[in-house]
Amino acid sequence: MISLQNKIILITGASSGIGTACARIFAEAGAKLILAARRWELLQQLRDVLKQEFKAEVHLLQLDVRDRVAVESAISNLPDAWSEIDILINNAGLSRGLDKLHEGSFQDWEEMIDTNIKGLLYLTRYVVPGMVKRDRGHIVNLGSIAGHQTYPSGNVYCATKAAVKAISEGLKQDLLGTAIRVTSVDPGMVETEFSNVRFHGDDERAKKVYQGVKPLTPEDIADVIFFCTTRSPHVNINEVILMPVDQASATLVNRRS
Repeated sequence: MISLQNKIILITGASSGIGTACARIFAEAGAKLILAARRWELLQQLRDVLKQEFKAEVHLLQLDVRDRVAVESAISNLPDAWSEIDILINNAGLSRGLDKLHEGSFQDWEEMIDTNIKGLLYLTRYVVPGMVKRDRGHIVNLGSIAGHQTYPSGNVYCATKAAVKAISEGLKQDLLGTAIRVTSVDPGMVETEFSNVRFHGDDERAKKVYQGVKPLTPEDIADVIFFCTTRSPHVNINEVILMPVDQASATLVNRRS
């Protein structure tokens, strides 16, 4: 098992959900955290909690991963003490809408493509060259069961997560011959802000997604990511698909009530 003491870990989408859960588990392990998100106040609150509970060293980036120039600036202007990133966790992502393709919202499409694909590419493009130069590092991409199985009205979201799967596989191939590892963690149902965001803040509709089901938690996903990043250096866990016991596929869910 690799020690993460003083390793520098960059987590996007860190202000809530899986990103926050990752920040906590890595802080407890003694890692130094670069936390990136759009919501500055939530980032500051998280930093204060991590410092109080774990005495963690934390560097904050208010960042929209869709903005390529902002991503380039954020990475190139990291203080020297924070510039050698050991683990990149591309967690920022979202789903918008649940419309049939021929009735879909162009704005929803663009937001998903810009965040889930282009944002992940931007971070990867600006962080990985440093890893290659140092011949060490690990990229963890947050995919989804939706990248493996398309479901009705999932069209563009499923396409973006299929892209994450392809990008992860391609990156692993491109890094062959280096000591850098690449992992895609692809969950099924996880209770986060995901459904609330998908339904544009409709809390009642979001709650129905998880009704009668015990979904995965952000902590479950963070635990799997932590496991993948702490294996022996010669071990690369390429892909992990995990779902709650009450889910058998993207569309098959056992609802108990």
